[in-house]
Amino acid sequence: MRNSVLFTIKKYSPHLLRSIAICLFLASIPGFSQSLPTIKSGVDTTEIKIGEQINFKVTVETDTISHVVFPDGQTFSPLETVEALKTDTVRKKDRLTLQKIYALTQFDSGTYTLPSQMIEINGKHFFTDSLVINVANVAVDTTTQKMYDIKPIIKVEKSSSIPWVLILWILGILLVLGALLYWFVFRKKPLSDEEKVALLPPFDRAILGLKQLENSKYLIQDDYKSYYSELTDIVRSYLEEDVHVTALESTTDQLIDKLELMKDAGKLKLDHETIQQFKKVLQTSDLVKFAKSKPETSIAEEDRKSVEQIVIKTKEAIPEPTEEELLQQEEYQEEIRHKNYRKKVMLTSIAAVLLLLLSGIAAVSYYGFDYAKDTVFGHPTKELLEGDWVQSDYGYPPVSIQTPKVLLRQAVKLPPESQAAIKEMQAFAYRSATGLFTVATTSILLSQPEEPDYEKSSEQILRSFEAQGAKNITTKQEEFTTPTGVKGVKLYGSGKFAVPESDELVTGNYVVLFFGGKGFQQNLIISWLADDTYADKIVDRILYSVEVKTTL
Repeated sequence: MRNSVLFTIKKYSPHLLRSIAICLFLASIPGFSQSLPTIKSGVDTTEIKIGEQINFKVTVETDTISHVVFPDGQTFSPLETVEALKTDTVRKKDRLTLQKIYALTQFDSGTYTLPSQMIEINGKHFFTDSLVINVANVAVDTTTQKMYDIKPIIKVEKSSSIPWVLILWILGILLVLGALLYWFVFRKKPLSDEEKVALLPPFDRAILGLKQLENSKYLIQDDYKSYYSELTDIVRSYLEEDVHVTALESTTDQLIDKLELMKDAGKLKLDHETIQQFKKVLQTSDLVKFAKSKPETSIAEEDRKSVEQIVIKTKEAIPEPTEEELLQQEEYQEEIRHKNYRKKVMLTSIAAVLLLLLSGIAAVSYYGFDYAKDTVFGHPTKELLEGDWVQSDYGYPPVSIQTPKVLLRQAVKLPPESQAAIKEMQAFAYRSATGLFTVATTSILLSQPEEPDYEKSSEQILRSFEAQGAKNITTKQEEFTTPTGVKGVKLYGSGKFAVPESDELVTGNYVVLFFGGKGFQQNLIISWLADDTYADKIVDRILYSVEVKTTL
């Protein structure tokens, strides 16, 4: 037998022998195959009360080199995702076990279907089983807790509180104004030497002036005119302030006559010799100033000493003021204080007006007139634009958008002609009565697994506008693409829209987005006043944030 086999093999060519050898070699190598991944999913309970949570657990067992992507975001609608825990990984030899837990909840009672979730493994899609979750109402014991009628809707007046932006502006202006007033009005500024001298009493100021004249260089420089001019000015100023006689504008004879009259009237107890000595000094001064006389230096020094004695004797000769004079003096001081107070108030008012004017000019120059005005007096859509925005999913299939305010669920009653085609519709909306700004979403489940008719939906929306009193509606249509690449249809235009609870028509803009697939449709509707730059920015931000599902 062996010889016959060898004989048979030898009858074939060497190429055939080589092929047979390779086949035998490959057949001797053990076979390797990549096992398929296994996916398990389940919940810890299918019965919960409103607001309670269930844990949805997904376990994937696959090779260590596999790339696994779990569901992310609000993909569990109509259930809401509370938290997605971190993926738990267990490695055993060449196998990898991944476990992901999602905390889910629902705030409305009823029976809900937890949809199948897509798990992506190495680019291939695998799906979990769908589950039925029952959400029960919280039981209320009406035997111990009385039931009351629903309270009627109470109209709440708009808050009259000042906007925080305006408060910040006012505080900033007041701080700057207070700092300026303190620095220029109320701050005790260091006094100069001239101011310190001016605050001295008349007698002390005259004595100080005579001492400074004694140390001057007038006599050394033969400047007798300046010396006598300053000497007589010192004594004349003193007489005006302390004796209350017009001395600065009087000639020598007129001043001496006035002093004699006051002496005779008992208003100045000054002896005749002192008055004559003063007259002699004044006459010498007149000769120096007008006749260019040049007395001896010793005479000039003696005249200064004489004037000093005259000032001292005049101070002693002034009688004590009567009660009436003291009263008049107090009234005079009060008038001075009141005058200074009015001056400070005027300075404060001028500073406040200037500060407000400069702040207004700076704000208008930097931000523009409309923005500055709206910041101070408020603007409804500006407050929406600059407030805290909300990112949320609405309806099923979900429409994910960012909005200035949370959209509230709306009661939807399908017309009889639509009940056959629509299985379920969920609507959410926000309306600003003051800014006439509206944003709304609708999620529609169709009765049949067919593509939605966007043309028919557009016609229905335009008819609803007209039914609400809109006129002169213009319409444009184009393709719209979300930031993640989902394509839809954009319907937009303008028109005259009715103001709620009024017959007035205002010019406004609108935009409607249509998305969908087999068996469902998602809509986003926004309307706002024309020429409202803040509303334009709100719309742009909302449209940029739109995300929708492409499959159920």
